[in-house]
Amino acid sequence: MNQLNKTVGRIVQFVAAICAAGLLMSNAAQGADMQNSIQALGVSNGPNGQLIIKVSLKEAPAALPHDFTVNAPPRIAFDFSNTANGLGRSVQQFNQGDLRSANIVQAGSRTRLVVNLNQMMAYTTKISGKDLLISLQAASGAGAVIGSRFSEAKAGEQSHSLRDVDFHRGKNGEGRIQVDLSDPNVGIDIKQQGTNLIVDFANTTLPRNLQHKLDVVDFGTPVNFIDTFAQGNNVRMVIEPKGNWEHAAYQTDNKFVVEVKPVSENQKAETDGKNGYTGDKLTLNFQNISVREALNVIADFTGLNIVISDTVGGNLTLRLKDVPWDQALDIILQSRGLDMRKNGNVIQVAPREEIAAREKLALSASQEISDLEATRTESFQLSYQQGSDIIKLLTNKDQRILSKRGSAVVDARTNTLFVQDTPSRLEEVRKLIKQIDVPVRQVMIEARFVSAGDSFNRTLGGRLSYGSTKTQGFAIGSNTPTATRGIISGGSVNLPGATSGTGGLTLSLFNPAATNTLTLELTASELDGRTKNIASPRVVTADKTEATISSGVQIPYQQATSSGATSVAFKDATLSLKVKPQITPDDHINMELEVNQDTVGTVYGGVPSINTKKVSTQVLVDNGGTVVIGGVYTQDLSNSTTKVPLLGDVPVLGWLFKNNNKTDTKSELLVFITPKILKESLNMK
Repeated sequence: MNQLNKTVGRIVQFVAAICAAGLLMSNAAQGADMQNSIQALGVSNGPNGQLIIKVSLKEAPAALPHDFTVNAPPRIAFDFSNTANGLGRSVQQFNQGDLRSANIVQAGSRTRLVVNLNQMMAYTTKISGKDLLISLQAASGAGAVIGSRFSEAKAGEQSHSLRDVDFHRGKNGEGRIQVDLSDPNVGIDIKQQGTNLIVDFANTTLPRNLQHKLDVVDFGTPVNFIDTFAQGNNVRMVIEPKGNWEHAAYQTDNKFVVEVKPVSENQKAETDGKNGYTGDKLTLNFQNISVREALNVIADFTGLNIVISDTVGGNLTLRLKDVPWDQALDIILQSRGLDMRKNGNVIQVAPREEIAAREKLALSASQEISDLEATRTESFQLSYQQGSDIIKLLTNKDQRILSKRGSAVVDARTNTLFVQDTPSRLEEVRKLIKQIDVPVRQVMIEARFVSAGDSFNRTLGGRLSYGSTKTQGFAIGSNTPTATRGIISGGSVNLPGATSGTGGLTLSLFNPAATNTLTLELTASELDGRTKNIASPRVVTADKTEATISSGVQIPYQQATSSGATSVAFKDATLSLKVKPQITPDDHINMELEVNQDTVGTVYGGVPSINTKKVSTQVLVDNGGTVVIGGVYTQDLSNSTTKVPLLGDVPVLGWLFKNNNKTDTKSELLVFITPKILKESLNMK
């Protein structure tokens, strides 16, 4: 036991010695890495209303710090790598003009300086010995140049060049200008001057084939023209937009992009939503920064937790000007072939292939678990659906809901469904049955046939007649006693012929007792009649179920058979309604209708004819509304005159020798349809 204790004691001492040595090495390495520190902060007034922040460091910085801006609240952040906070405080107040204060925060070997402003200001940075000078300038005046330096040009660096200038229309109507740079270290300055947007490329040459003015009006974007030309040792690009617009600029490695978007005061928020990016805007300026560090900046800005895969690596040059943070994250991911998955406030970032392989592996594992998972049986008591219909739905070969090990049977007597499958699939079946095992809604459809008639008949005229009671004789051949004789008995003559008028006035011009009489008969009659017939069949049916209702008579008649005998056949004269309704989600009713009204017509040769009125159509009607689906209007006009030629044409006196009959018959048939959704029963527990 003592020997064991001694051995353990030696091991503990050895481990403690190793830890102490590691701690000393770590502190030494950290001290070697953080050779610089911020010693002092100050502010002074510069020319033209500038405010100059002076950051004094222990050693001259090797490069300008990475910086980014936030518009709400307005602030500018600078990241100093391998630098400590030597001020002994984390906040310094200024309260000079729009400059409020500065926050200095150290995290490991990195120190972040955050400049808090009352409103966003343009800024430039410059190294002067061991100091970093930050110049703040507020743009003012109608002719002021609005903008700031997008990328600083380094003094004495080698010349750069533009490789290509391309323009195309974005999916949301924005104009996108893409410039291919010879390298990612080109100094770029963007500013808005008047109504134009000016981009300057410092110490850059322009090939002759790119020195031209692009007319892009036909693309239908806010950009009309793009003029690129050499200006001394620099290259200037003048973008001429139209209307109200805003721009966003970003650079990934050697590709520089300027987007000009249409915008108005009332549609600004709506435009941002259409682009799919809704985060707060920020400006980033990273020169050859690692991808992991750029993602950490996004995490610091948003407050989200970002988990970065160990396979994410590499550096990039990224410059973003007033873009939403989610768009900035998307640009970083796309430029390095990365993808992300968000779960709550945690974002996982990894290469696309890695995420795809991980998700495929998870799906394969889930499938294997499903294949090995134990099955169980569950019963479902169906109230409205038939069990056989549910089984067809669950085992449909085109979209099978049950797993390959699942099965279902139904007890037809109790309409109970028994399903055997894994618990996850049983849960899906339960949700499905709950959704479809519901009472079918019902509709009452009422049809109304309205048949109206209007008839008019008028007869006007006169008749002059002559009558005689004497018998006259005449001889045929010679007038001898033996000649054959004819006899003309008393008779009458009507001018014009007799009429069927129902009303009249008769005057005798001579005494009726006399042998010869002359009679004048005046005829005047008028018939005016109206008829109305209403038939109203109605039927109740379920949604998407055809229903038929009919009422009428069967008319018998005799017909000959092939043997020569006669048999009795029947013809139907019915009033019928056939309908198939469909209730839409917004409580309208779509109906396929066929309405029919038959009546008995004239009998020809013992066989009756059928007068048919039929409408077949499809209509969409509001619940409880009425629609006229058909109408037939007929009018028969007749005007006839019976008269004695020549005499009937004599003015005034001609009415003694003619009769006029005028007939006007009108009939109209209208078919009305009124559907109504029946309310569900309220006696539900």
